[in-house]
Amino acid sequence: MTQQTDPILKGRFSSATITRRVDLTDELFKLWLAPADRFPFKPGQYCTIGVDGIERPYSIASAPSEDEIELFVEYIPLPYGELTPLLHELKVGDTVTIRPRAKGLFVFNPEYKNHVMVSTVTGVTPFVSMLRTYLENSPRGGDRFYLLEGASYLDEFGYDEEILALEKLHPEITFVPSVSRPDDPRNSSWTGAKGRINNLVLDYLSDTDIPTKDTLVYACGHPGMIEDLREKLADTGYAYTEERFWKDDE
Repeated sequence: MTQQTDPILKGRFSSATITRRVDLTDELFKLWLAPADRFPFKPGQYCTIGVDGIERPYSIASAPSEDEIELFVEYIPLPYGELTPLLHELKVGDTVTIRPRAKGLFVFNPEYKNHVMVSTVTGVTPFVSMLRTYLENSPRGGDRFYLLEGASYLDEFGYDEEILALEKLHPEITFVPSVSRPDDPRNSSWTGAKGRINNLVLDYLSDTDIPTKDTLVYACGHPGMIEDLREKLADTGYAYTEERFWKDDE
């Protein structure tokens, strides 16, 4: 009889314990994970976590210097979502599996001075990590960050308070949130930008006079937003990069 070895012991997986959870809406929640093993990563990269053998990648909001891994998750019910219904049921003290290495090429690029970060809802996560890391590492000066985030409803902006606070302290950061359903009663108190964020980017680049030279446009979020923005920027001269791990069912 052959002895079975636990995959965690073989190095294929490690584990992480949920230390904190915050529910923003019925569909959106944040998790903080304490990994059992050291988990180095670059700001913008993602971790792959799992429950009962079902795994998905999630961008990390925390900076690499933080002790815990912070995630921003959207609950997608069955039959479309596989992992998020399981994550949605977890509580503080529960554990998930985690692949031992972070992955992803969607990282901060210091070759550019102007960083235009376009996201929808949970797609803001890697940008939060990039901003936290940049600001804690003695900013080199000369960089500008333009964070354009779209959501259907104002309560879907998971990091708006943090980013607005950073904007007040750091003049190099500009935050432009926009809701795509301004007439919905849920947005009755909204006074900011209106419309799908991918439809606002080109006008914003023009109105703000952001040059094509030394500018990189990053996109992360809904695949439809990413595809549309990619097409809109194709002949503009702006350098462009996008997060590619997105799964339609999660």
